[in-house]
Amino acid sequence: MPIKNRLAEMQEEITAWRRDLHENPEILFETHRTSALVAEKLKEFGCDEIVTGLGRTGVVGVIKGKTNTSGKVLGLRADMDALPILEATGLDYASKTPGAMHACGHDGHTAMLLGAAKYLAETRNFDGTAVVIFQPAEEGGGGGKEMCDDGMMERFGIQEVYGMHNWPGMPVGSFGIRSGAFFAATDQFEIKVVGRGGHAAKPQQTIDPIVAASQVVTALQSIASRNADPVEQVVVSVTSFESSSTAFNVIPAHVTLRGTIRTMSKESRALAEERLKAIVPSAAAAFGAKAEIEWLPGYPAMVNTPEQTEFAAEVAKSVSGDCVEAAITMGGEDFAYMLEERPGAYILVGNGDSADVHNPEYNFNDEAIPAGCSWWAEIVEKRMPA
Repeated sequence: MPIKNRLAEMQEEITAWRRDLHENPEILFETHRTSALVAEKLKEFGCDEIVTGLGRTGVVGVIKGKTNTSGKVLGLRADMDALPILEATGLDYASKTPGAMHACGHDGHTAMLLGAAKYLAETRNFDGTAVVIFQPAEEGGGGGKEMCDDGMMERFGIQEVYGMHNWPGMPVGSFGIRSGAFFAATDQFEIKVVGRGGHAAKPQQTIDPIVAASQVVTALQSIASRNADPVEQVVVSVTSFESSSTAFNVIPAHVTLRGTIRTMSKESRALAEERLKAIVPSAAAAFGAKAEIEWLPGYPAMVNTPEQTEFAAEVAKSVSGDCVEAAITMGGEDFAYMLEERPGAYILVGNGDSADVHNPEYNFNDEAIPAGCSWWAEIVEKRMPA
């Protein structure tokens, strides 16, 4: 079954929703306007149940099929939040909120799932229940975890869950997926290297935290190169080096380092944390300094389950004619929390030759809408055939 005719007919309407969302981006859990719009649309579509306020500002809609002899319940999830980025697209429908932008395509994800929900509520050509999930705070807030912590899976009896993300660089409307670990765990750290400040002309009277911190940065790279199994994906990035002094002739009292560690398995994640906490104090002490470490756990690795991945890929092939094996990405995705609670799969849909996500010139490609909506609808109709 290729693109569904009804969804192709709805493209202009869905595009209008998407562009309205793009003009009015909201960050993290502050998706009040977006959540209200989603709930209003779901009511308009005739969903059997609509629940707001899950995970603070999340919205869930329940759509029952013509029959329910299967007892199956599928969850379909889209994220709603934007990023704290100043938009530079120059679009007619560019963000009207200074410093906020839909730079990751969550406006497109929300619009596509709304389109699929409208279609499913109209046709109900399935045997079971579809639960459409609109999640806030994917961009660092852990909204997926908060919705799960609010008992979403149990409350709606969700048995499997499916997610989708647009992907720049892939042909528009094509699909990519992989089984197993797909997106990385995203832990962060802050390290304060404490020395003794003084005059730059008298280094012998100081404990120079700049030198000590520089050695810490270098030593941390041994986690990936000498501690982790070479076949494991481990990335250690120090992204900020901040001194307590801005003067040319002052050796500072302390330096603050910040960064992230990306891993693809629980074992490598634990190893990276253990080695960082061992390496940092020792490297600093070698130069007479002390180190204070704050470890900030992020999202876990997102792991697609094999059976659901194979099914999702078959559906994608039926929609677009092809579905490639996607490469592992070291980016994070808090759909991981939902996949920790239920089997499921996360797929990529091509956004064409666009700027990359998290770029101020990025824009979701509305030509991907029919394929994305059709994939959602087919997931329901093929997994729970009438």
